[in-house]
Amino acid sequence: MDQRRPTTTSTPDAWQVRAVFQPLVDLASGRAIGNEALMRGDGPRTGQSPLDLLDEARATGRLVELDLAAVTAAVAGASRQSGTGSVFINVEPATLGAGRAALVEALRPLVARTSVVVEITERALAVDPAGVLAGAEELRRAGCSIALDDVGAEKESLAFIPILRPEVVKLDLGLLRHASRPATVMIAGAIRAYAEATGAEVVAEGIETPEDRVKARVLGATLGQGWLWGRPTDEPGRVGAEPARPLHPQPVGQALTASPFEIVAQVRSVERAPKRLLLPLTRTLELTAEAAPVPPVLLSSFQHRRNLSPFSLSRYVELAQRLPFVAVLGEDVPCEPAPGVRGADLRPDDPLAREWTVSVLGAHESVALVAREHDGDARTDMDREFDFAVTHDRALVTAVHHAMIGRLTSAV
Repeated sequence: MDQRRPTTTSTPDAWQVRAVFQPLVDLASGRAIGNEALMRGDGPRTGQSPLDLLDEARATGRLVELDLAAVTAAVAGASRQSGTGSVFINVEPATLGAGRAALVEALRPLVARTSVVVEITERALAVDPAGVLAGAEELRRAGCSIALDDVGAEKESLAFIPILRPEVVKLDLGLLRHASRPATVMIAGAIRAYAEATGAEVVAEGIETPEDRVKARVLGATLGQGWLWGRPTDEPGRVGAEPARPLHPQPVGQALTASPFEIVAQVRSVERAPKRLLLPLTRTLELTAEAAPVPPVLLSSFQHRRNLSPFSLSRYVELAQRLPFVAVLGEDVPCEPAPGVRGADLRPDDPLAREWTVSVLGAHESVALVAREHDGDARTDMDREFDFAVTHDRALVTAVHHAMIGRLTSAV
């Protein structure tokens, strides 16, 4: 048997696909650090483009099946030899939901051998941040790191980077082609700030010339991929004698189940004030989100649906038209309390059901008001008192967002 034959997934009535591999290179040293597995058609599907395969799978309701076949082929191909460094594998959003258990099982043999990075498109986060984050957490627990792909295609996508907290950020190809545009420089600056704060790697794709390599460095990329180092091949390239740069999974963990007030009150001083004095603070935070040059994500909790006044709902409809994602949480809140606004119904015993939160997180903005109602008699609704804190600390605001997204029902 020819051990160098391209890896193919082929069973009766299954997708016939194979994996080819393209190297990823450290832009500073020029050394290969790993390979990305790319899907190709095989057998009767040879020559059919990956996009055509994906379109056919979507149209026939077999997208998860195709994706798992591609992952299986990638794992088999990357496992044929040692010394291939980190292996990057693309995964469709639907597989993170319906095919999550099978995905983890398919990746397990490769995770035992080397570093595995699962690539998720940024568009998936905009549709279902709760589902994608839950899937990413399970993959991290299984030993995989996460890459956010196609970042910067739309500037709104930058708001989701701190939510997913990827170990790798892959720049959209268009940024390299328009590296001198002010919008590109702004997007690259936001990604560079995230990478500097977290230690994440930044990958530039489509590098074909030495000049492209310089552009990628200017944009803040640390790793590169493209025809400058060769076209995809049937065998993964070896990284050489030096070990590949380690990529360690960093799970979000307990922040997904904590409450925003508990997160902030542990490290910040808490004051007490009536609702009527806190309302202007919440409106200021909403204005901050609305005025941001790069639209952020806005998440709020209102304790109970009865606290969502017609004015508040209309205000959040306006915000949802301008921001990439807006959600409100509270008891009896439906999944879509207003057009474009995501909702979540909280259990009465959920600590968040006693809290009032407005949190704004984006590429540049990070601010949250967290408040918990103080037990006591109040003459009117506006006299109700809350223990509260306001924080601009990015790590704390990110944790607040994680706590609230963890309570949203997955749409996958």
